[in-house]
Amino acid sequence: MSNDNIFREVDEELRSDRMRRLWRQFGPFVIGGAIAVVLVVAVNEGWHWWRTSNAAGSSDRLYAAFDLADGGDIAAARTALDELIANGSGGYPTLARFRSAGLLAESGDREGAAAAYDALATSESNPRLRELALLLAANQLVDTATPADVESRVGGIAVEGNPLRNAAREVIGLSQYRAGDMAAAQAAFEAIVNDPLTQNSQRQRVSFYLAQLLAEGAIDPEAEPAPADGSEATPAQEEAPAAE
Repeated sequence: MSNDNIFREVDEELRSDRMRRLWRQFGPFVIGGAIAVVLVVAVNEGWHWWRTSNAAGSSDRLYAAFDLADGGDIAAARTALDELIANGSGGYPTLARFRSAGLLAESGDREGAAAAYDALATSESNPRLRELALLLAANQLVDTATPADVESRVGGIAVEGNPLRNAAREVIGLSQYRAGDMAAAQAAFEAIVNDPLTQNSQRQRVSFYLAQLLAEGAIDPEAEPAPADGSEATPAQEEAPAAE
């Protein structure tokens, strides 16, 4: 065997030994990294499947509770909703809380329903759902609470730009009417009627409220309507004579 062949064999053996030593040193880290990548992918896919599966299950449970309520089995519906609130996933527990509070209202427990909506509003992070809960709570209290109690819930909603403003104005106006503050009720109702974005069904209903106030003699039939933007009348408007 030539010297070149001997040197080549020795060199290859040394390289093999060096590779074995390097693999023994770094191999576990390489294998561990590969396993970690596989685990991350598997966990991500498993989490996605779990969320999808649970959301589908929560949806089925919610509609099953709705069917129980529609069928008149209120006790079973409440039990199903409570279980979904405690163990559901996604947004379904929130929907279940809304329906559970609605069942209290339908049963005549308006105070309990208002408390449930208030609790929902306190815990809800979505601003629109929070406003909806506050509006529903105020609606339950129209016949029992003071206008101040109602406004404390929906006063911040009855402002220009809020999509629920006219619903809030109607609740406020009804509470003011019940409390005997006819001028304030009239202003609230006229703000709804004068809003160009008011739905026709609500405008017709509120126009009936104003007609009722007029029939009761609670408002001046010749008075100028309140400006739609809530601004005060100008001196010229205040001094203008009523139309004959």
